[in-house]
Amino acid sequence: MATKEFKAESKKLLDMMINSIYTHKEIFLRELISNASDALDKRHFVQLTDHSGQSEELFIHLSFDKDARTITLTDNGIGMTSEELENNLGTIAKSGSLDFKQENGGQEDMDIIGQFGVGFYSAFMVADKVTVNTKSLTTGESSRWESSGAEGYDISQGDRQTPGTDVILHIKESDENNNYDEFLDQYRLQSLVKKYSDYIRYPIRMEVSTSKRKADAKEDDYSDEAYETVTETQTLNSMTPIWKKSKSETTQDELNAFYKEHFYDMNDPVRVIQTKTEGSATYSALLFIPEKPPYNYYTKDFEKGLQLYASGVLIMDKCPDLLPDYFNFVRGLVDSEDLSLNISREMLQHDHQLKLIAKSLEKKIKNELQKLMTENREAYEKFFQSFGVQLKYGVYADYGMHKDVLQDLLLFYSSSQQKPVTLKEYVSRMKDDQKEIYYCAGDSIARIDALPQTELVKEKGYEILYLTDDVDEFALQMLMEYDGKKFASISADNADFSTQEEKEQAKQAQETNQPLLNAMKDALGDKVKEVKVTTRLKSHPVCLSAAGSLSLEMEKVLNQMPGQQPVKAERVLEVNANHPLFAKLSALKDTDSEKLKDYTEILYQQALLLEGLPMDDPAKYVQKVCRILEEQP
Repeated sequence: MATKEFKAESKKLLDMMINSIYTHKEIFLRELISNASDALDKRHFVQLTDHSGQSEELFIHLSFDKDARTITLTDNGIGMTSEELENNLGTIAKSGSLDFKQENGGQEDMDIIGQFGVGFYSAFMVADKVTVNTKSLTTGESSRWESSGAEGYDISQGDRQTPGTDVILHIKESDENNNYDEFLDQYRLQSLVKKYSDYIRYPIRMEVSTSKRKADAKEDDYSDEAYETVTETQTLNSMTPIWKKSKSETTQDELNAFYKEHFYDMNDPVRVIQTKTEGSATYSALLFIPEKPPYNYYTKDFEKGLQLYASGVLIMDKCPDLLPDYFNFVRGLVDSEDLSLNISREMLQHDHQLKLIAKSLEKKIKNELQKLMTENREAYEKFFQSFGVQLKYGVYADYGMHKDVLQDLLLFYSSSQQKPVTLKEYVSRMKDDQKEIYYCAGDSIARIDALPQTELVKEKGYEILYLTDDVDEFALQMLMEYDGKKFASISADNADFSTQEEKEQAKQAQETNQPLLNAMKDALGDKVKEVKVTTRLKSHPVCLSAAGSLSLEMEKVLNQMPGQQPVKAERVLEVNANHPLFAKLSALKDTDSEKLKDYTEILYQQALLLEGLPMDDPAKYVQKVCRILEEQP
């Protein structure tokens, strides 16, 4: 029979499909196995509706011949007639799968994978000739289709004796740019089946050669002569996905083992999420909350995303659109039967269905994390140590769009409980007269606890949240409030925990000692905005606070960022009028103005040290301290 030209499009189109549509050449095997699975689905449907009582085990067989440079994929599915070969393989982007489903009422239980008819042509990425030998179950006709690419194809009488199809690929010769020999390797083929088609519902079999010890070999003989090569038929795929099983059919040990094997983690997950939904978003999902982050989690090499399957066939190894950034630590997979795939099947169209699944997963993950917090607080705190910063960044990101999703998942160390607490727990313990949620930021819990500002607040019985992560204060500012309670830093210059009587005393001390405060301000110049009497100190002589929205801790964080223009908070030096040093300062104002400047500078530098801020001139500070020490009797 003369060579026929392809009905649709041209050589340019086929070249584009072979060279541009698919990202990886290895994808050809996934596509051909999916087509074979479709053919088996069709035969299975016919057997169910035939009622003749005749049924046959359905399977896919994979083989290769290194010398002949061929790969053969065989199925005992429904097969094709010559007319179907003409219609399905003679027209690019034509598939019989969708037609078959529509002709049979579009029944939902017909789990047909391929509906675009392009996947078959991926074979030409690795083969310079493809032969399809098939026999139709319905007519008994045997036909043969053969093509060497875009020039066209031949259809002739076939010689297959039983219903089904053989697809024979003649593999291209390797060159300096492409290693086609890898596809003629037993282990490579096994790994590709495992990677992409492990959950095809029919067995995928192959003759596998392995080296085994001879039965009559001596115990101490480990030479080559003690082993023999044995060839046996093995099923390469597991067929039944663990996520398709009901919760009662799986154990925690099985789920943990699946997680560690598939996601390369040595530790068990802290939470396993199994979910299956039907309706507007139909999918099965198996998700895992890790105990610890992967080694590259905080690097640019880390990629978020869930494995995405369509009817058990791996479509994407990491689909980023299924997870928001603040839940990027979640590992796992999603399997859906009604996603809108593009013609290459390996990329998704960004449609409504995908967004529905992502939204559903977000809600499920949040609910499961809240359950973990309630049911196993120790496990949740361990998880939060690893991934809490990511949740806080989620609150701060996108102008606080996601704060309602995340605020109840956050933990902060409590001064009174001496452990991490939630915002809800803090609010439940607030004093009757307390209108704000108090917090203090610093490098560590120990350093915050030692700050002058915390001493009196704790003594008055107020609980303080200690913020130790760089993002903490930014996240709280984005939250603005929780349960109607605003957040207030005890290090802000307007923070006031005094009684009315204490306020009146401070006001009087401010007015009485204004000349001294002015002299101290002059000594410090533009280093501070103001020097004032405070009521917030108990045993410390001075402390630093910040006026305005930029706190001292924010100043540190922002100035650590590469490429950031230096910023400086408006600093206020607050002086304790009840401290013995204040009397000393008052005396120096009238007797030794130069020494007053030294004392003021020393107290200011010490306040910087307590806040974890760099000193202006450490050498000058040391000289001043030494000079004062030398003067002491």
